[in-house]
Parts: sequence; structure tokens; C-alpha cells
Amino acid sequence: MSDGTGRRRAGGRAGRQASRSVAPELIPFLTRSVPPYEVLGDEGLTIIEENADTILHEVGVEIVDFPEALEIFDSAGANVEGTRVRFPRGMCRDLAASAPSRFTQHARNPNRSVTIGDPHMVFAPAYGSPFVRDLEGGRRYATIEDFQNFAKLTYMSPQLHHAGGTLCEPVDLPVNKRHFDMIYSHVKYSDKPFMGSVTAPERAQDTVDMAGIVFGDEFIAENTVILSLCNANSPLSWDRAMLGSAKIYAENNQATMLTPFILAGAMAPVTVAGTAAQTLAEALAGIAFTQMVRPGAPVVLGSFASSMSMQSGAPTFGTPEPALVLWVMAALARRLGVPFRSGGNLTASKIPDAQAAYESAATFFPTMTAGVNFVLHSAGWLEGGLSMGYEKFILDADMAGMAGALVAGVDLSESGQAMSPILTTGPGQHYLGTEHTLANFETAFWRPGTSDSNSFEQWESEGSKDAVTRAHERWRQMLSDYEPPPLDDDIDQKLRTWVEKRKDSFPDSDVS
Repeated sequence: MSDGTGRRRAGGRAGRQASRSVAPELIPFLTRSVPPYEVLGDEGLTIIEENADTILHEVGVEIVDFPEALEIFDSAGANVEGTRVRFPRGMCRDLAASAPSRFTQHARNPNRSVTIGDPHMVFAPAYGSPFVRDLEGGRRYATIEDFQNFAKLTYMSPQLHHAGGTLCEPVDLPVNKRHFDMIYSHVKYSDKPFMGSVTAPERAQDTVDMAGIVFGDEFIAENTVILSLCNANSPLSWDRAMLGSAKIYAENNQATMLTPFILAGAMAPVTVAGTAAQTLAEALAGIAFTQMVRPGAPVVLGSFASSMSMQSGAPTFGTPEPALVLWVMAALARRLGVPFRSGGNLTASKIPDAQAAYESAATFFPTMTAGVNFVLHSAGWLEGGLSMGYEKFILDADMAGMAGALVAGVDLSESGQAMSPILTTGPGQHYLGTEHTLANFETAFWRPGTSDSNSFEQWESEGSKDAVTRAHERWRQMLSDYEPPPLDDDIDQKLRTWVEKRKDSFPDSDVS
């Protein structure tokens, strides 16, 4: 049966289950009311845009193992010499003009669909870690059970609006087949929008085919249901896996985030302006490619730029320079007219300690103030992205909840101005018993879920628990309380049958 949008309506056992289940609080995405913080004026941003054009014109980008992309670039008017592609000045920017300034990514639960683009913010969990960590088990290789756990935790976290993608890398499954189980887990254990596979174009096509089973082929032909992350190989290189996946998604009207992944000092210059110019150039080449494939295909300009220790070569997080790059790139995306992805709760710390807290906060505050539209790595990131932390996930999600209060800005309604209680409460009196306070006390201030603000005596009487212990207890309880969202039995069966048939059609491999 259809819900009127071309998608099947849940029924049967799943429908009965829905009537018994209490879904997590529904906050589909945030809408920013405060203006974005700017660190450069028009003149400075123009300099960086012109530098990016110079890079694309004089240096260009290298296309690795993808002759078809070279043909597409050549036919669109780029200068192709061997595997190097150079662009006439302004060409990539002109092509990017056909991309939408915002788009809706539909979830299988329509109430959880997200709008990506100004003035909205969408939070998604961390992505891509081969290891997981928790308070009891320590650091270990991730499994499909861990992936499913994080899919459930993300579904149950109202602070996170998007299911994300590779929540952790399930190394207990064959490399060439694990994407099937990851996509199925997103569909089975959550009804939020999700990200697709990009490790090979063929796996991107598998994602599209699975989405067709869930949403219906006709629906996805006209609507975006998949968002995927395609990273440039900085400096100035795009390979078949990422650009080929972007091609598949663009052909099918699905969205891609074109994101240079930069360790400044090694993969880009050591300066903010130089890193921003290279980031813009690399992203523009990818965006232009998607528009050559299908004008109007939804895209997100991404920026992931960390600094590095010039003494050890290790990546560093929460430092000032990446924050400046983030603010600059957000402004450049607005001028280009496309949504922007960056930020998160990033840290180099191996455990959820004080270092993890201040480095994450130093990354997350610029994220909130820059006007980022899609925030990957909002929860769980540890060890420079090598580990997905269970307790860190809970602590980060708690902080993500704070963003809703901050970006909503200042309430200037009659109640927000609060003149009535000010005028009727005399000097030296308190406001605790006023009608205004009683009407607003439950929602007056953002309340953290894992912090302890009680007295020392009460904290001690309740076990003297630190934040990590409280977070540990919370995720364990969340998994215990988890109930899956309804999924049509027929869709579930078709998905599982299709996946098993595809898996059986080629041998397992541990080679990517």
C-alpha cells in the first residue's frame, strides 16, 4: 500500500509493532536564526575564489584510473592532457550554478526527512572508524554488531537528525560485501535518512538499487533519498572510487558531498588562505563533474581540514587554524550557492577525557557559528577518526542538543522580552514564583543530559560517577530500551532476498 508519496505504507506485523512502540523525540533538523560568523569580507573571499580558479586553470586536477571521467570533462570543454584536467577560468563555478541551493533528503519515515541548505543544520554521527571503544571493552576492531548498535543509538538520539553512513567499519565482514549489511542495517534499525556506499561505483549502484526497493524506483527517480560522501585525494586528485560513485549518484538524482580531506602542511599549504583556496578548487572540480553528468543533481560542498604537528606529523584537532578554514569555507559555499558540510566533534584523544572535551568543543563551536548545513562526525569521533566511542557518542550527542538553543537565537516575542515580570517584580525580589517563570520553567534553559549540576553531597550519595560512567550507563540503557521503527514486511523480505542474491553472485574478498 502507498502513503501517497509513492512509498509503501507500513502494515502487518510492523504496523502492529508501531502501535506498541514509542518513537524517539522527533526533531527533524535545526533552523538557524542567528547570522553566520564571518572572518573575511568580500575582498578577502574574492581573492581566495580567484586563487582557486588559478589552481584549476594552471595546475588542474589529476584523474586516477577513470578514463570515462576524462571523456566527460573533455566533452564539457575542459583541457584534458593525459590524466590531467585543467579548466578555463570560471568554468567550474558556472557549472556549479545548476546545483540546487538546498534540497530535501527523504527518509522512509516522511516525518524524519531533512532539508539540507541554508538556513538549516543537520547533524549526523561520526563516519568510517575501523575501531570502536567503550568503557568496559576498551579499544577493539569494529564488527557488524557494533554498526547495528550505533544505528540504534543514532535512531534513539533526537539530537542527531541523520543516520549517517559508515558508522564504523565492520571488519568481520568481507570488504567487498560489507556495504550490503551496512545499508540494510540503516534501513532496518532506523527510519532516518542515511548515506550510501562510495568505495566503488558498483557499490554506489547497489545502494541505489536497495533504495529503490525501500522507496520505489519511481519515487527515487524524482526525489533524493541518498546522500553520500566523496572525498578528493588531496592534493588535487580524484580517483575512480569517489568520482565514479559521484557519477552513479548524480545520474540517479541522488546527492553527494564533494569533500577534500586535507591535513594542512602535508596535503595542502600550512596557511589558512592556501588551504581554503585548494579546498575550493578540489571541491569545485567534483561539483562541476556532477553537473556535467546531470545538471541540477544535488551536491554539498564539503571541507575537512585539520592541522598537524610539525614536530611529529600527527594530525591535530581543536586548533585555531582549522576553525578559520571552516568559517572561510562556509562563506565561500554561500557565495557559490550550494549547501556546506564541515565541522563535528573532533579530537585526537584516544579516550573521552578532558582533551577530547576541549578539542571537540573547539571544533563544534565554529561549526555552530559558521552556518554549516550538514555536520558529519557530530557524535562518537575519537583518535583522529580511527575509533568510534560509545561513551563519546553519548557525550557528543548531548552537546549537539545544545546547538538547537544556540542557533535559534534571541526570542523577541512578548514572552521572550519578559517585560511583564520585570515590571511587576519589585527590587530585591525573586522571579521564581512569577506567572512568567511558572509558564516557562520547563523549557527556559537547555539542560544537558549527562552533566551533573547537583551538590557535592548528592553527587557523592549517587555513586560519585564521572561523565564517562554516566554516558556508559546511558548507552547501555538505550540499547536495552530500543525498539525498531516499523518496516513493511514485504520490503524487508525483498531487501534480504535481493542482498543474498547479490552476495552469492560473486566471491568474498578482503581487497577493497
